[in-house]
Amino acid sequence: MNPLLSLLQPYPFERLRQLFAGITPAPEYRAISLGIGEPKHPTPQLIKDALTAHMDGLASYPATAGDIKLREACAGWLERRYGVKASAATQILPVNGSREALFAFAQTVIDPSQPGATVVSPNPFYQIYEGAALLSGATPYFVPSVAERNFAVDWDSVPEDVWQRTQLIFVCSPGNPTGAVMPLSEWKKLFDLSDKYGFVIASDECYSEIYFRDEAPLGGLEAATQLGRTDFKRLMMFTSLSKRSNVPGMRSGFVAGDAELIKSFLLYRTYHGGAMSPTIQMASIAAWNHEQHVVENRALYRQKFAEITPLLSQVMDVALPDASFYLWAKVPESLGMSDTEFAQALLAQYNVTVLPGSYLAREANGFNPGAQRVRMALVAETAECREAAERIVQFIQSRT
Repeated sequence: MNPLLSLLQPYPFERLRQLFAGITPAPEYRAISLGIGEPKHPTPQLIKDALTAHMDGLASYPATAGDIKLREACAGWLERRYGVKASAATQILPVNGSREALFAFAQTVIDPSQPGATVVSPNPFYQIYEGAALLSGATPYFVPSVAERNFAVDWDSVPEDVWQRTQLIFVCSPGNPTGAVMPLSEWKKLFDLSDKYGFVIASDECYSEIYFRDEAPLGGLEAATQLGRTDFKRLMMFTSLSKRSNVPGMRSGFVAGDAELIKSFLLYRTYHGGAMSPTIQMASIAAWNHEQHVVENRALYRQKFAEITPLLSQVMDVALPDASFYLWAKVPESLGMSDTEFAQALLAQYNVTVLPGSYLAREANGFNPGAQRVRMALVAETAECREAAERIVQFIQSRT
């Protein structure tokens, strides 16, 4: 067996299952889960119709590069959304969701023969970053998000000797779980560091279309374009339809950026078996070319967060994020509980599931930046999320 597999830690939801073993939730309450970030809003009918209209695609093998019509649809969306011009022929590649693409990209980029090969990751983080780094033969280096700076990642804290070993850096903006969006000044900082040390930037932007400000979140390619880096050197962005269009089961997204990286990634994926079903490709074209369902979906989230955030802020340190569908709430110190104890007691007393923040981070430089926080995924209908929030308020008030 591959010995690197032994380095992988249990996934957060496996840890949550173990944490809740032996707990019997209060039977008078129906179960409500805010734990898993799986979109629950209805899938748009136009995507369902596109799927059923192209079932004949099941009869043919797909090309790894994808249909040019899909790549053109992705390029069109990039230009409409970000004002970014990317070549459908050389700078865009369809992928089966951002999760598999993020993992596979690390396997493409990392040269494990280089001493001390390092992958830099925000902390807390999407767990695929760590697994991708470890199985590529690299060592992850975790950089904390700072609550006092709207959960901005403290890139300045990374020592020069770490940057010298770094081959890949994962950026998540809007962030999971914090919802923080990285500003242009931070992008410039990373681009300058990439120029100096030669590492590749993987920009995970799968939450980009769920936002609460008037201005849409800045993307990596957009930042590069604004700074005159139109060749997107050493930069790759990752996006998907799962959150944007409520199709997590479709497994469809794309990557865009540096043409040389695309060429290498295409080669890897040809052998890896990363081609997208023709049927899914046709449905994806319909989704990327239609924006009204995205606007309506975003309005639902805005309404939901406008109702739920003030409720919870009465009893917890929590605020409306820049974007994403998570609340990143601090466990009240007055409870005298850790984040894991809070999750256990809340489930037992009120049958509401939240994810302990410490499960989404790693201890680095002496502390775990996810500790004493919980992630709440507001993905269900508003009424269910409101009921969960009301129970959380009752739970905290009953103990303070």
